[in-house]
Amino acid sequence: MNSPTDLREKLWKSLKSDKTLMLGLAGVDEGHGQPMTAQLDGDDTRAIWFFTSRDTDLAQALGARHEAVAHFIDKGHDLFATLHGDLVVDDDPAMIDRLWNKWVAAWFEGGKSDPKLLLLRFEPDRAQIWLNENSLFAGVKMLLGADPKKDFADKTAEVRLN
Repeated sequence: MNSPTDLREKLWKSLKSDKTLMLGLAGVDEGHGQPMTAQLDGDDTRAIWFFTSRDTDLAQALGARHEAVAHFIDKGHDLFATLHGDLVVDDDPAMIDRLWNKWVAAWFEGGKSDPKLLLLRFEPDRAQIWLNENSLFAGVKMLLGADPKKDFADKTAEVRLN
């Protein structure tokens, strides 16, 4: 049995290992998302961080703060989520230092002081989370008379993240 709290914990655990989300701005370019690599600050679940370049379409449309939507699918397709919140420019040098890694460094020739470097903070406030049960297992359960709607009830939830 999965409670909303369980689903929220599974989401954060999945984000720690499978860091790619599709991130877009609400009401901009029809919500078009682009793949972004999430940076997490330890166990802090108040924010998801992204390094990007100031000349990207996302950065140009953002301004200082904007409502945003992120879509996430873990690598095994066992968990799906849509996260809603605010996306904020946050060029705090201490946070850049804390999150900096060799994969980020590969994109910025000037290192942490590259003039194109932009750090974004996504402050998710809610998410819709779905767990995907193995379809073979679900099919067997249906053949045995299980109600798929009843069985699915604890595999989805709208949860508050902050």
